[in-house]
Amino acid sequence: MGLLGVAFTVLLVVATMASVASSASLVTFIFGDSLTEVGNNNFMQYSLAKSNYPFYGIDYPGGQPTGRFTNGRTIGDIISEKLGIPSPPPYLSLAPNDNAILKGVNYASGGAGILNETGLYFVQRLSFDDQINYFENTTKAIKAKIGEQAASKLINEAVCFIGLGSNDYVNNFLQPFLPDGQQYTHDEFIELLMSTLNKQLTRLHQLGARKMVFHGLSPLGCIPSQRVKSRHGRCLTKVNQWVLQFNSAVQNLIVSLNKRLPASQLAFADTYQAVQDLIINPHAYGFKVSNTSCCNVDTSLGGLCLPNSKLCRNRKDYVFWDAFHPSDAANQVLADRLFSSLFPASPSPAPAPAPAPAPSH
Repeated sequence: MGLLGVAFTVLLVVATMASVASSASLVTFIFGDSLTEVGNNNFMQYSLAKSNYPFYGIDYPGGQPTGRFTNGRTIGDIISEKLGIPSPPPYLSLAPNDNAILKGVNYASGGAGILNETGLYFVQRLSFDDQINYFENTTKAIKAKIGEQAASKLINEAVCFIGLGSNDYVNNFLQPFLPDGQQYTHDEFIELLMSTLNKQLTRLHQLGARKMVFHGLSPLGCIPSQRVKSRHGRCLTKVNQWVLQFNSAVQNLIVSLNKRLPASQLAFADTYQAVQDLIINPHAYGFKVSNTSCCNVDTSLGGLCLPNSKLCRNRKDYVFWDAFHPSDAANQVLADRLFSSLFPASPSPAPAPAPAPAPSH
């Protein structure tokens, strides 16, 4: 994408956000994976992608696991706080006609990907297609509640935050025992992802979504689960190059969709540089460690923080909570940066909750 295209996308994000910032009745629908999940997988009996055990949620109000894959809040939680709206509840926690759907819903699911085969070994998870199917159910329920015209207005003016693609790499293409990594070159894999995403975003538009913000991928080659594959624990350069190629392809797709889909306001939120800066220069943000996780689980298999894991002494020192996910403190920094780029005239950021002392082992 040329500089003009990038500038257009950035301006579109700001224009979209500025328009919703002035709305007192902002509704958000969140589609994503474990970075934005708030508990959907807890409602799936056989899902192996859950975080409903001790240490997860240790710094969340109440100190208990909530289905979030971090020690505290997700970036989505923090942005909701800043907007003065409740963080949308998990779809699977709601009754079909629950009034809460009028305020927004979170469909995100740990292990989810753009491709339906992504995360297959987690047994149960909501792929992006599954999440869109549930969004369709939500739109029908909203229409039944408030009528066709009011429902169309609500859905058209709502903001859909979409963050998917990480698992298509980490739990698909980069796994040597899964077929996609063997079957496709990376160029072919990108083409498959974009053709699938094209259909999915088009379907969301058909269901009434107009304001959609797609979050680009961060430098996946630098997360602890990938670093452990390097002989010296360094970032995997090739993986990061692939991520940049993915982000560029999504930006091109968004420009194309905005030309083709009537009244669409799709935008790309590029968080790659912000996350990379946090990892490369942790001390500039008050962190001490960015190459390994607070919950000492950096292995080539697994990587979630289990009850027998050993925690770091000070969770605020660490950028990563487990082998895949940022800590609450890192999410605060990233949410602040994303929010200030989307809302240039925003008030000062909300303070993070003070962490409880780490349990001794």
